[in-house]
Amino acid sequence: ILYEDEDLMVINKAANVPIHPSQGNFSNSLANGLAWYFKQKQKPFVFRAVNRLDRDTTGLLIVAKNALSSCILSDMVRNRQIHRTYLAAVSGNLSRQPEGTIDVPIARLPGSTIERIPDPVRGEAALTHYELLFYQPQTDTSLLKIRLETGRTHQIRVHMKAIGHPLPGDFLYCPDYRFIDRQPLHSTYLRFSHPVTGEKLEFSASLPEDMRKLFPDIKNPSGPVFF
Repeated sequence: ILYEDEDLMVINKAANVPIHPSQGNFSNSLANGLAWYFKQKQKPFVFRAVNRLDRDTTGLLIVAKNALSSCILSDMVRNRQIHRTYLAAVSGNLSRQPEGTIDVPIARLPGSTIERIPDPVRGEAALTHYELLFYQPQTDTSLLKIRLETGRTHQIRVHMKAIGHPLPGDFLYCPDYRFIDRQPLHSTYLRFSHPVTGEKLEFSASLPEDMRKLFPDIKNPSGPVFF
């Protein structure tokens, strides 16, 4: 927990932690952990996640603590008033195209409950901006700073695969576990106004250890360049 007041919490989520209980993940979710946390405080608790991360995606997310803040924050998400930056390690060298925008609609793969695919016909609009920060030749891996204008399920993972640079260690889209055993995706930066007071809030979370190991030549992987 990086921040908490009577209206909201900002949490730096670990890998292998789903947001909600689900099939095969009945007790190790963020909702379970927060239910225990508030039980220790002897306070009532309703889980209201404002922005969601995949189970193996690490980093910053917002939890609303009451219905009012939840409604306001959800409206802020829809109106793109919550600014998020991600770090992603992707396969290959993007030095020839160090920045760009991916504008490809995304849809559910027919017959699958979780997998998504690029689909210009059936898909929902999805827009991803990326910038190359560092290339590591030993692992043939690029570290990208990514900003989303939409929040489709698996958007970064699907979009990066679509341009030929998937996230290694991703069990759905690139099951290459030579260097990491989960998709190397991290929510590193959040900026938004407090839903009740209007105070400007800003949070950052440095690169987790398993992602740092992909880039041993980076001298300061938690420095401000990554935000």
